[in-house]
Amino acid sequence: MNEFEFKCFYDRIGRMNGWNFSKVKCISEGEQWDFYGEVMRRCKPSDLLLDIGTGGGEALLGLAGAALLLIGIDSSPGMIEAAQANRAASGKSNVRMLQMDAGELDFPESLFNVVSCRHAPFSAKEACRVLVKGGMFLTQQVSEDDKLNLKSAFGRNREVHTDGTLQNQYIAELREAGFRDIQSFEYDATEYYETYEDVLFLLKHAPIIPDFGKLEHDFAILEAFLERHRTSKGIMTNSKRFMITAVK
Repeated sequence: MNEFEFKCFYDRIGRMNGWNFSKVKCISEGEQWDFYGEVMRRCKPSDLLLDIGTGGGEALLGLAGAALLLIGIDSSPGMIEAAQANRAASGKSNVRMLQMDAGELDFPESLFNVVSCRHAPFSAKEACRVLVKGGMFLTQQVSEDDKLNLKSAFGRNREVHTDGTLQNQYIAELREAGFRDIQSFEYDATEYYETYEDVLFLLKHAPIIPDFGKLEHDFAILEAFLERHRTSKGIMTNSKRFMITAVK
């Protein structure tokens, strides 16, 4: 997908579902951290937390007890509609959801103690600007080799980058923005999806295969993939992630 196509896709999914994959039946072996658990560990009860690319806000709402005030932002109107509805249903009074571009944060300098970003683009300079001195930035991103067997089966990911390209780019941008103590981590976990419907939901709600379902042979390719990668534990693929932490 190009940037415009992804924004349209992301906004449509936001209105349909938020960024909620909790109904997908999947087990994972080899994950080395829980990202929002890591964020929570860095928070104190008196802290202000900013979550960039909060999606439907489901994960951020789960952190409500960890900080004084939590603000989730997303550029997608559809995602923010879902996030605001989720916040209202939760009754969490110390959480706010705002539509905002991560490249132009509408906050004063040195406001937040912690800034998090999961599976979304960010501006290292803006993240640094809104953090207090000594504040922590954490991001988890999807590696290029994520869902590698699934991508190979369809063979139409036009923009192929060497695994590690994005990780190295972000580290360089954080260093240039003035962050210190930059650390990076990665894992390549094995995932097992229980049913055909679980894999189908994933493909329809995540930008793994461009234009999935629009081409004539997509479902035949999917059927063949499922037969080839079905195991006693479920339908096997991989989840490759990297996490970066940095201090202002």
